[in-house]
Order: sequence, then structure tokens, then C-alpha cells
Amino acid sequence: MSILEVQNLTKKFGGLTANQDVSMTVEKNSITAVIGPNGAGKTTFFNMITGVYQPTSGSILLQNQKINGLKPHEVSRKGISRTFQNIRLFNEMSVLENVLVGMHTHLKAGLMGILFNLPAIRKEERASEIKAYQLLDYVGLAPLLNEKACNLSYGAQRRLEIARALAADPKVLLLDEPAAGMNPKETNNLTQLITRMREEFNLTIILIEHDMKLVMEISEHLVVLDHGEKIAEGRPEDIRNNPKVIEAYLGTGAVQAG
Repeated sequence: MSILEVQNLTKKFGGLTANQDVSMTVEKNSITAVIGPNGAGKTTFFNMITGVYQPTSGSILLQNQKINGLKPHEVSRKGISRTFQNIRLFNEMSVLENVLVGMHTHLKAGLMGILFNLPAIRKEERASEIKAYQLLDYVGLAPLLNEKACNLSYGAQRRLEIARALAADPKVLLLDEPAAGMNPKETNNLTQLITRMREEFNLTIILIEHDMKLVMEISEHLVVLDHGEKIAEGRPEDIRNNPKVIEAYLGTGAVQAG
């Protein structure tokens, strides 16, 4: 059963076409990787799904409901959360506070409740803190909950971004190059975390990633972009030897040599 459908998605910036007529169907509870060489349009594609950019044409359907046209916080409220290629944490805020920020689209506290410190608001705040701690514990950061985000190691900052994304209770989690800059041990731990999250949070996960070992190990379905267009999709074993994919990454000489 599909949870997300992208239909003929195109994004143009003036005379530049970043994505052209890209379609994709994502099955519920699956792990899908969007891959391609640098400049292939992968992050633009994620930005359209999450409402950062509005597509020039095409549709995005989450559980058969159209979501393009919504703002990022509205997309989050519908059930899509993400991390970013370049880490976007609140560096001067604590680890715990960064996760609490991820819950803001679901909190019920209104201005009057906050101003008058109503009991219901205090109860909600306490529940949010407990949930944030549990998420930090899940990604292995609970001992650092009061540390400033800027003081974390690079790998820990990546995990904090994931915890913040989980705080929004997503149905679909988009991970933009989650293994970028990680050492082999951190990448191995991330691989295990992604697999666990899918099962334990009942998540559908879509990731952009250049680490092909990670991609081939955990993904059930791959979509390959090149110069903004989809050039291939299928199972990892089908993509690995696809001539169009080899050409996109290595050039025509690699295909001819093969």
C-alpha cells in the first residue's frame, strides 16, 4: 500500500530546470533511497515534498491527499518530517530544547495559556519534556541533554537532528545525506538506527545518500536522478548494474568498458 505519491513533479528557477517530470510511488513502511551524482536535483526534490519549494507543476499526495501548496509547518503537521543536508540546529540552545522545537507544530498551547501559565499548559510542557528525553535516549544522547548543540560531535549533531525530526511524530521521515561526514563506526551505528526506526516507529523512510554501501544495505527501492530527471528506479540489485546509472556516475567510457 502506497503512502506517498509524487506525480510528474517539475521545478524551474527562471531558465534553470532543477527537476523535470519526476514521479515516484513510496510504499508504506518501506526504505527508499533517492540517489544520483552531485547536482542531480535530489535536495530540490526533497524541498518540494516538504513545502520549502512549491513545484512549478505536478502533484504530491500523502495518503491520497494533495499536500503541495502547503507551507513547511503544515506539511509537518500532516505527517512528513525531515533532516537537512547541512545540519540546521539551534546551536546556542540545549540538546533537549532542540528536540522540543520539533514538537511545536503539535502543541496545543495558545498565547493566553502561556501567559497565564495554566495547569493544562504545564502538563503539556512536562509531557513534552518526557517525550524529548525518551527520544534523546533512543538516539543515544540522553546524557548530553543539557549540553549546547554546538558542543556536540558531528555524528551526535546528526543524531540530534534525527531525534528532532522524530519529535514531530512523522509518518514519513526524509533524511538528507544522514551519513555525510561520519566515520565508518558512526555510519554503521546510523545504519542500525535507521532500520530500528522504521520498525519501532512504524515509519516510512526516504533518504538521499552518497554512501552506496549504506544505500544498498538498507534500501528496498531506489530512485536515481541525473540532471533533474529520473533515469532509473527499482530494487538495489537492478540499479547496481543499470547502464544509465553507471554512465551518470562514471561517464560513457565506463559503460563501454564494461
